[in-house]
Amino acid sequence: MIQLHFSPSTASMVPHILLEELGEPYELVAVDRDNNAHKAPAYLQLNPNGLIPVLVEGDLVLYETAAICLHLSDTHPQAGLMPTLGTPERAHACKWLVWLTNTLQATLIVYFYPHRWVNEGNLTGEAEVKAHAQARVGAQLDLLDAELARHGGPWFLGTDYSVLDPFVFTLCRWTRHFSSAPARDRSHLGPYLHRMLERPAVQRMLANEGLSAPWF
Repeated sequence: MIQLHFSPSTASMVPHILLEELGEPYELVAVDRDNNAHKAPAYLQLNPNGLIPVLVEGDLVLYETAAICLHLSDTHPQAGLMPTLGTPERAHACKWLVWLTNTLQATLIVYFYPHRWVNEGNLTGEAEVKAHAQARVGAQLDLLDAELARHGGPWFLGTDYSVLDPFVFTLCRWTRHFSSAPARDRSHLGPYLHRMLERPAVQRMLANEGLSAPWF
């Protein structure tokens, strides 16, 4: 059985939603971030980076959210979570998947942990880093909004739901407490996030993780 090592409202929400969409049995393994369980020796044997999530399936131990997404889509082709291999649609889906993890998520990490980019105790520097990161995230959210406007479909790739939708939903959720212009305020992202919230798999994920409003 698949095991998903998770912590509520982290990037593990993405594969958590996908597993619920697939409807196959899996086990959630909670990682207590408050007590640094993700830095403990046992967890570091699974992911030496000390990051969440990790997916374990038999002898396979897999980290990096985007890689887990691709694995789940590849091992469940009947679910149609990624376009057909070798097509332009697949290439663009991979582009956006890499962009989400390498650009938007990376910038959000700078926003939430600005102290990592300045000397210890440099509160002014932290504030500047955080402000610049929020501005960059805002521009990146505008790109997501523009893509939804471009094709006019209900899901991020257009007509078909894909691995990108849980990823977009999760990262947009992280902006819910922004001091200005969270994802939900954009004209196309806002309705899109409500459509995501209506999916039973998303509702089950939120219940499993014990989360409460505001959802995004």
